[in-house]
Amino acid sequence: MEFDPLKTRDPGRGLAHAPSYWAATAGEAPGDDGPLDGDIEADVAVVGGGYTGLSCAYHLAKAGVKVALLEANRPGWGCSGRNGSFSHGSLGRLAYGDWVKRWGVDAARALHGEAAAGYATVRELIAEGNIACDVTEGGYMKIAHRESRIDWLRDELAVLRDTFGANVELLDRDAIAADHFRGNEAFAALRHADAIGLHPLKYAQGLLRMARKAGAAVHSESPVGEIHRHGEVRVLVTPGGRVRAREVVLAMNGYGTEQNRATAGRLLPVLSNIVVTRPMTANEKAEANFVTSHMMSDTRKLLNYFRRLPDDRILLGNRGPLRPTNTEMDAHRTEMLGTIRRKFPALQAITGDYFWGGWVAITMDSMPHVATASDDAKLHYAMGYNGTGVSAASHAGRRLAERLTGENKIHPVLSRPLPRIPFAAFRRLGQAALFQWYRWRDERD
Repeated sequence: MEFDPLKTRDPGRGLAHAPSYWAATAGEAPGDDGPLDGDIEADVAVVGGGYTGLSCAYHLAKAGVKVALLEANRPGWGCSGRNGSFSHGSLGRLAYGDWVKRWGVDAARALHGEAAAGYATVRELIAEGNIACDVTEGGYMKIAHRESRIDWLRDELAVLRDTFGANVELLDRDAIAADHFRGNEAFAALRHADAIGLHPLKYAQGLLRMARKAGAAVHSESPVGEIHRHGEVRVLVTPGGRVRAREVVLAMNGYGTEQNRATAGRLLPVLSNIVVTRPMTANEKAEANFVTSHMMSDTRKLLNYFRRLPDDRILLGNRGPLRPTNTEMDAHRTEMLGTIRRKFPALQAITGDYFWGGWVAITMDSMPHVATASDDAKLHYAMGYNGTGVSAASHAGRRLAERLTGENKIHPVLSRPLPRIPFAAFRRLGQAALFQWYRWRDERD
């Protein structure tokens, strides 16, 4: 059973990667600088060895900044090494039309540009580091799981085309069946032309190599227990030593944020589970016509996201149970395989080879935040990606590095402090009620 970040604030020390398809196929992990042993000094200390922290460390080190990154377990141990593998121009979990309603046309256009820049950052990092992370070129499709959701897709299409000038189209069910897959719950799809799938852990390992090559020190098995403030210096305490730094970056996302005053009570860690099936047989693939290389999700609030992997396995992910008990996780695995069989009638005999979970960080406003603590100008953080972390986290690390080296390009909507969650002590109760409402709403006509 995995820990709940709201109950067990210690994410562990030196833990192995989750038993995922990604961990099983990543190959030999690159080396790091090992556990911190003794006291060191740095210009910037980064807490967290996922995409945010590794990207930030790489961009800082490339600019000549002395960086020490501290990871409690192994680089890529959290969601960066176990996510759903999609990368495209996404940012948070609001509909595009809601961007316009909340912040106006100009701010929404700038946010859309920032989302596209995040996707570009992923592609640039892969190219710069020559990262072999099994990139699959394709598009991204948001699929109407009920006929009643087609109008919502049309509204999003209009905003994307008319406000943002995006390259999108609406596919009907016949086009989906002919060019992508034959199945149920596919009444129409909003197709974005550009997206990639990748191997998340290989990508994280590539960022690790890049950061160290640029000069950053990356210490695994080095959880930060305390951060002390001594004038202009911040002292980070680990089991093996201390780091004295002039600036600190918190990059833990859904793991370990409750122990810091700047982020405690401001995130809802939500379990997201993924199942990966055995490879489809040739007959199954032909009958389902599951030939698409696109990344896909449906229009449920408690959405399913899925794709065909390069070896013809199917990956499907969705929101997990409230708490990761063994009983609930086993039941959810069975439910997820049932979802695949429901969506793809030709795959009734499909079985699962891998199953795992991880914590996604949800924010009150459904948007990421790349900000500075209100009570400490030397403490910065980036987190709350709401399920869009491959692009958003990679880019947030870059934006923080730019800020710390004198060039602030962070969008004003994203640079606001994380809003506090009301009655934060009762987050799980609120989550349970909200999820019940979403389940009812998702299946309405």
